[in-house]
Amino acid sequence: MHSPAIEKLIKLFSKFPTVGPRTASRFVFYLLRLPKEEMNDLIFGIGNLIDKVKVCSLCFNPFEGEGEICEICKNPGRDKSLICVVEKEADLDSIEKTKKYKGLYFILGGTLSSLKKDDIKKIKTEELSKRMKDPQVKEIIIATNSTAEGEATALYLERTLKLSGKKITRLGRGLPKGSELEYADDETLSSALESRK
Repeated sequence: MHSPAIEKLIKLFSKFPTVGPRTASRFVFYLLRLPKEEMNDLIFGIGNLIDKVKVCSLCFNPFEGEGEICEICKNPGRDKSLICVVEKEADLDSIEKTKKYKGLYFILGGTLSSLKKDDIKKIKTEELSKRMKDPQVKEIIIATNSTAEGEATALYLERTLKLSGKKITRLGRGLPKGSELEYADDETLSSALESRK
């Protein structure tokens, strides 16, 4: 068995998405082999993450800077009538890289695997409902991944947001079933945005 310090770190790394105990233990043993200077850089980087990075109060995108809202939400050149709802930060980054979408975003923070109350509380549906009350918002684009969880989330959001009276669209299906936005190429994403319905 490993020392308590190693075991604790393995358990912490195992909580990362797609990281199991075996990969987590590789991370820990990699860190043990790092020169002290590189280990300090890593610790400093994590400290900066805690001290300097905030989460936007409108879209929940992490950012560094002044105020409560991120650069995208502050940008007067963005179309305030459009809100693209994504599962996670990486999906927002993928859509931004296309340079085709000029609206605003909302990061749900996950998906639904079921419609149980505990599951629904994990995503920011209440915050999204509040955001829909903004009279500037005219259209909500549901841009969840085309996985089973993404589809369940999209259907739930369509039903919930229908009451807002806003136009609700979904990405066109230029994206293969079971794929994630994070891994889609720019052209496919652009096509999906343009053919939303």
